[in-house]
Amino acid sequence: MHPFQDDYTGEVEDAQSNSNSRPTGPALRFVAAALIVRGGEVLICQRRPDQPMGLQWEFPGGKIEPGESPEQALARELDEELGIKATIGARITHIRHNYRHGGAVDLQFFAVHAFTGELENRIFQQFRWVRLEDLPQYDFLTADRGLIRDLAAGKLL
Repeated sequence: MHPFQDDYTGEVEDAQSNSNSRPTGPALRFVAAALIVRGGEVLICQRRPDQPMGLQWEFPGGKIEPGESPEQALARELDEELGIKATIGARITHIRHNYRHGGAVDLQFFAVHAFTGELENRIFQQFRWVRLEDLPQYDFLTADRGLIRDLAAGKLL
């Protein structure tokens, strides 16, 4: 198992096993997401209306399964969601976010500068290439909004 995952999984397990103290926080989901870039553009994806937080925009990726590194999870998710074999690059940023409805997410974003295969929309309402400076014009998931500001300002890529 990836050392990063062990640290955070251990904290969650410790919080859950300590039932005599205050109630535990929201369930924490570990997610890896891709910043697939070409030139000054990045690929963004819109959730379907029938999904939680429907029609909001996000970056492709998904849940890190037990035994997977974030990079392995992201490569698997990009194949499942978009039909591509991606070369996972450097981790760009790491965000923890607690949603008002009670969910919590631990997000790791990785750069993807290369992939093979044709992009195929397998699960989204739509996807599109967008210039970094235009990202704030889209209704992104709350957890992504700080990242969106930094990307648009040219701070991370």
